[in-house]
Amino acid sequence: MTEFVKLDSFDRKLIARARANNLEPARVTADAVGLSESAVLRRMRRLRAEGVIVRDVAVVDPGRIAPHMTIHVLVRFPSRDRARGTAFKAAMKVSREVQAAWDVTGEWDYLLNVAVPNMEAYEAFCERALGDDAGVEDFQSMITIREIVAFDPSRAPLAG
Repeated sequence: MTEFVKLDSFDRKLIARARANNLEPARVTADAVGLSESAVLRRMRRLRAEGVIVRDVAVVDPGRIAPHMTIHVLVRFPSRDRARGTAFKAAMKVSREVQAAWDVTGEWDYLLNVAVPNMEAYEAFCERALGDDAGVEDFQSMITIREIVAFDPSRAPLAG
């Protein structure tokens, strides 16, 4: 079972600021949240050490680098075969096209977020990852036309 970390109001303020801009200087954060710079640095180290902050990343706009397509894929297996599910999950974790994947409830078993440069690349992904060898019964593709709200983890509220 997950061991939860107790957060006080200062921790929550620090997390909110780091989620919005993890490169903000500690002195600016300190002024904004009402702590000393050393207290901010100490708390941020603790939040990282306790696994609350798991990594610092740069969010890159892939559309500025090269053309790409985002496709959401619903995947269904013929039965709840644990070994087949474990193999599928492992394959999705190492597939460069898969940006995110979830176990889901309902008539489908998995939801994938796939990014590819073009339809030919998507077809190759489908043959490799969703073909007969993977044991997939069926899949449904939903091609993104345009983004309305960008994925932004900082939008999600922290549990209170």
